[in-house]
Amino acid sequence: MMDLNLREIRAFIAVAQTGSFTRAAGRLHLSQPALTVQIRRLEDIVGARLFDRNSRSVALTPVGRELLPVLQKSLHDMENVLHDARALSEGTRGQIRIACLPSFAASVLPDFILAFRNTMPTVAFTIRDVVASVVNQLVRNEDVDLGLTGGDVSDPALEVLHAGEDRLCVICPSGHPLTRKRRVHVEDVARFPVVLTAAGTSVRAVVDAAFEDAGCTPALTCEPTYMMTAVALVRAGLGVTILPASAREIRAEPTLVSRPIDDPRFVRRIALVKKRGRTLPPVTRAFIDAIAQALTPSQSTPPSASIVKANSTRKKGSVI
Repeated sequence: MMDLNLREIRAFIAVAQTGSFTRAAGRLHLSQPALTVQIRRLEDIVGARLFDRNSRSVALTPVGRELLPVLQKSLHDMENVLHDARALSEGTRGQIRIACLPSFAASVLPDFILAFRNTMPTVAFTIRDVVASVVNQLVRNEDVDLGLTGGDVSDPALEVLHAGEDRLCVICPSGHPLTRKRRVHVEDVARFPVVLTAAGTSVRAVVDAAFEDAGCTPALTCEPTYMMTAVALVRAGLGVTILPASAREIRAEPTLVSRPIDDPRFVRRIALVKKRGRTLPPVTRAFIDAIAQALTPSQSTPPSASIVKANSTRKKGSVI
């Protein structure tokens, strides 16, 4: 069985619309014999004559009249498919699937998306804001294309595209004794009840390791999953908490004060990852480049944004 192709469909529609092989050949920039070959091939595939021809006119046969709207719709659909495919291959449209830490999703990610959609308005985003261990799992299982994760990336299935650090701060009510200290050390924090995000979060892993290494055992009062809940518990007077400086929840609470902890152990590693060996869609690669460009060290960034500098396996940049 012979296959129908777009050239034959276009030839048939052009002859039907112009009522002339000569005019149709001119529209399609073909010689008239080449056009005639395409029409005959289409008639062989259909198994019926499509045009009645004489020296003065060309008219559709009954089969040709029935076939015309069907092939017009097929041509329209196929041209749309090809247009969409070209847009996908050029990275001008498509869907970006990203899993990221909630602190990133609620702080700078909306600004990145807005800037990216200003140049590529047809791009859609699927965002999974989850803890680091789930980020890694979603990337590994190809449920998402990109992951912004926290902690050391030891999974051999993951490739680090960019890496950086996020400073951790102690959050306490205004008027708390820690707010009066010029420099806050780990021993200072351990003297007070603390609210810590639950085990399995990247922040909790860093904080537990830092306290253990310092030989400190603070009194743990609550273990929420989300930073917003931790902030609310601090506001209620249940202790102090330790969060990334990039957390937008901190700036949303005017009654709370953030103080950096003067200890290199209170630093959360951050990594932008993909599954090793997996080819990313062009639009996703463009988004990675946009993030890298937006976070170059030369960019002037206010301290409140807590953007940290990082090294990339491809080029230097920074991530949250």
